[in-house]
Amino acid sequence: MGMEPAPLKQIVDLSKKCAVVTGGAMGIGYGIAYRLAEAGAGVVVADVNEPAAREAAARLAAKGWRAVPAKADVSRKADVERLIAAAVEAYGGLDVLVNNAGIYPNVPVMKLSEADFERVLAVNLKGVFLCTQAAAARMIAQGRGGRIINVASVDALHPSMVGLAAYDASKHGVWGFTKNVALELAPHKIWVNAIAPGGIATPGTGAGAVPNKEMEAMIAPFLAKIPMKRMGEPDEIGKVALFLASDLSSYMTGAQVVVDGGVLLG
Repeated sequence: MGMEPAPLKQIVDLSKKCAVVTGGAMGIGYGIAYRLAEAGAGVVVADVNEPAAREAAARLAAKGWRAVPAKADVSRKADVERLIAAAVEAYGGLDVLVNNAGIYPNVPVMKLSEADFERVLAVNLKGVFLCTQAAAARMIAQGRGGRIINVASVDALHPSMVGLAAYDASKHGVWGFTKNVALELAPHKIWVNAIAPGGIATPGTGAGAVPNKEMEAMIAPFLAKIPMKRMGEPDEIGKVALFLASDLSSYMTGAQVVVDGGVLLG
């Protein structure tokens, strides 16, 4: 018999931690911010949409949880540095970074402009690099380890539809980046993992928001491929993020957790 396992309540207790969630104002980001805040973490809800970030942080604070908003465009180094400084100012440190901010314009390659391609990579891939670099520098200086969680996509493993080539390239990049940085940061006890969501009903996908006939027509064939026959909810990613942010995942780094209702089985 080894040591008695730690109580579950203690394992998921994040009350001594600070978490930054990018793209945290709505959809998957808000689902993640909600669960981390509920677990006790001081959460910085970072978003390029400042009013939405303020509203999301206020909703969490109204529940008696710790949350502050921050405006940040993750593709800009100065914004990212300000964001990490804001987290330290609000909560005295930084323990968890969730790289969730992302964009996914649906344009076939033959019609894709160079500027659009560069913007997708700037937000989805360069943003993950900039946030990881700034957050890890802080975590290394603190000397108490940390968690970095990158929201990739099932598209990092298999394309879901034509029109997402730039997005798919960025998400394959996020998965490759996750594995390599996990190696680099392991000596500092900073564990780096990814989540690969499948189809999630968010304002961004048009599902779960205002009914949109064009969007519904696009989603229908995707829905038909999901063994569970439904889109996921943002909270279903939030719960996995809590798993990766807490000691439930104490022996994991460089891994990707697929949360897709079984779509990759097809």
